[in-house]
Amino acid sequence: MKTLLRFLAVFVVVCVSRAAFGQAVLRAGETVDIRLSGVPAEEISQFSAQYPIDDSGNINLPYINQIKIAGLQTSQAQSVIEEKLKSEKIYTHPTITLAIQQGQRFINVGGSVRAPGRVPYTADLTLMSTINAAGGFNDYADRKRVRLTRDGKMRVVDTRQISKHPEMDEKVLPGDQIEVPQSLW
Repeated sequence: MKTLLRFLAVFVVVCVSRAAFGQAVLRAGETVDIRLSGVPAEEISQFSAQYPIDDSGNINLPYINQIKIAGLQTSQAQSVIEEKLKSEKIYTHPTITLAIQQGQRFINVGGSVRAPGRVPYTADLTLMSTINAAGGFNDYADRKRVRLTRDGKMRVVDTRQISKHPEMDEKVLPGDQIEVPQSLW
């Protein structure tokens, strides 16, 4: 019975992680690459560019000015921009493609790892691969009390269990903080 419950718990964590991972949530301070299509060719170059998301969560676009996109998933932001272009009667069938500029998202890794610092985020990073990207555990690491902080909530992970059950190696998200404490002995 315990094995079945453990399996179900791992299955739920993996499913939730994958669902949350499908679309990135946009944040203030990031830069997005916006491409416009479905309009006359001469209009595309005037609109398609990189735009910073300001501290209020807005981007400033040609023709439609400020639009709040922070907190939205990329697909939601695309739809919001497309609808604004249609409702303002600027274009009839615009298609927006929005991507977060690469290299702007990081996971912070500190404590008893060989190379503490910021690890650039990629969609395939897991807790263990992020620790490995920071040089791996050093000789003094407490592998059973690794702290993962996400959105201000900290939890402790026993990474020794991940080596026994690799399916428990969860995906990390941009902005996560991983702290590997020093062993007490």
